[in-house]
Amino acid sequence: MRKEFAIYPSLSGQTVIISGGASGIGAEMVAAFAAQGCQVGFLDIDEQASATLVNATSGKVAYEICDLKDIDAMRIGLENLKSKLGPATVLVNNAARDDRHDWKDVTPEFWDERMQTNLRHMFFAIQSVAPDMIAAGGGSIINMGSNSWWEAGGGFPAYATAKAAVHGLTRTMARDLGQHRIRVNTVVPGWIMTERQKTLWASPEALEKHRDRQCLPDLIDPVYVARMVLFLASDDAAMCSANNYMVEAGSI
Repeated sequence: MRKEFAIYPSLSGQTVIISGGASGIGAEMVAAFAAQGCQVGFLDIDEQASATLVNATSGKVAYEICDLKDIDAMRIGLENLKSKLGPATVLVNNAARDDRHDWKDVTPEFWDERMQTNLRHMFFAIQSVAPDMIAAGGGSIINMGSNSWWEAGGGFPAYATAKAAVHGLTRTMARDLGQHRIRVNTVVPGWIMTERQKTLWASPEALEKHRDRQCLPDLIDPVYVARMVLFLASDDAAMCSANNYMVEAGSI
C-alpha cells in the first residue's frame, strides 16, 4: 500500500530538539523533522549510533552526547545545541528504556534509576527550553508516553509507572505554559516495531497475540509515531494541548 505523507510549511526553519534521537522512534523523528526543513538537534548517550544517523542525514542535524540521568550534563547539551541551531520552538521528550523487570526484584535504587531514565529528564528539559519558547511567543512540547499502562501491561512496573506519570506532567505543564501559547501533548505509542523490539521481544507468538488485540491487522512502523509528532509540532495542531494522541492501532 502506497503511503503519501504531508508537508507542514509551518515547520520549515523551526528549531527542534529530540531526546533519545539516535535510534528507534527517535531516529525516525529526527529524519522526519529534517525532511520538513527544520533545524534538528538531538541528545543521546550512544555516540556511535548518533554519528551514524548524522551521516545518514548528510550532516543536516546536530547532536550532543550525554546521559540524561545527569541533569547538569543534559542542560549543557541543550545549551550547546542552542548555540548551534538557535532557540528551540519544538521539544520532543522521547528518551526512555522499557527493560523488563520482575516486581519481586525491584530495589529502591533500581526504582529511582528507572524514574531518572524514563521521566525526570522530561521535566528538566521543559524547564530548560520553555523560557526561549516564551520569548518566541509560543512552541510545542511533545512527551512520549506508552500504552503499556493503559493496557495494564505487566513485566515492567517501574517503566509503566513512569510512563503513566508522563500523562500528569503533560497536563500540568500544559496549564502552566498555555498562557504563553506553548502547547504540551503526549503521544502514546503502542507496540512499535523498532529494531530493539524485534530483537528482544517480538517472537512469532507474541506478535500474533498482539495482532489479535489490535483493531488494525498491521504491525506499527516507527514512521507513524513520527508523523503524529510532526502534526502536533505544526501549526495545524495550534488548538491541541493537554491531551494524549494514540498511535496504537486500536489496541486499548
